[in-house]
Amino acid sequence: MRAGTRISSRPIGVFDSGMGGLTVVRRMQELLPDEGIVYIADQAHVPYGGLELREIHGFATAISAALVAAGCKAVVMACNISSATALGAVQSAYPAIPVLGMIRPGAEAALARTQNGKIGVLATEGTVRSGAYTSTLRAVAPELTVIEVACPLFVPLVEAGEEASPQARYAAESYLAPLVARDVDTVVLGCTHYPFLVPVLQELQPQLTYIDPAELTVRTLADLLSRRHMRAPALAFGQHIPHLLTTGDRTAYAAQLRRFLPESAAIACIQQALWRDGELRLPDLGH
Repeated sequence: MRAGTRISSRPIGVFDSGMGGLTVVRRMQELLPDEGIVYIADQAHVPYGGLELREIHGFATAISAALVAAGCKAVVMACNISSATALGAVQSAYPAIPVLGMIRPGAEAALARTQNGKIGVLATEGTVRSGAYTSTLRAVAPELTVIEVACPLFVPLVEAGEEASPQARYAAESYLAPLVARDVDTVVLGCTHYPFLVPVLQELQPQLTYIDPAELTVRTLADLLSRRHMRAPALAFGQHIPHLLTTGDRTAYAAQLRRFLPESAAIACIQQALWRDGELRLPDLGH
């Protein structure tokens, strides 16, 4: 990041354990088309869901530090378990910039949509262990019924491109069953990979309202940037090409990109990020 670059012209840093956070990037491209984006997929450690919460906290804080050091003007944890374990620590470490997670926007959207006060959450094992959605929802409305269900098969299925497979349907039936049994009317998709499973979820239980926290997260970010006078100037023409980085295999990343970010698949350059001694090293991003 070149010294002297105006804060408003600097990119927004976004990260997830894998490709799922690109669902948030797509929303950003729709709602914040003038903003540059740096996206890191920590595929060296995907999926985060079954890892120890302390370990995930370490990954999330190190990735956030790398993005801030690279000059990003804001950080979006496009990862529910990172949001649950590390959001407060990163916000405290970098009070001068907006740092957003997925939990609160998802909870607020569910509260606005539920009719019977019974909310289900489909999430990774780690997010469910953290209890983040239940505590966030009940802090606002203690009378709510909240049922969180761990879905360990979903992320591997989506990363493998098998979200429409019989295995995905069987998994979705199993994970939805306890929610239907408890008469929930609204379901938060508590992982950024899960929107790819909406077609099979809607086919199985069309009466439920499915909440993707990505849109409200991006709208919240847009509001924060506006209030802090950090919005990027309008582009005269064209659009930003997002900087895409992975800690895993770049060839595998490129093969998946057409499903996750088709608009950028043909023009994006995928760069390598490397873990060394607990720190994440990024290449020169050229801003």
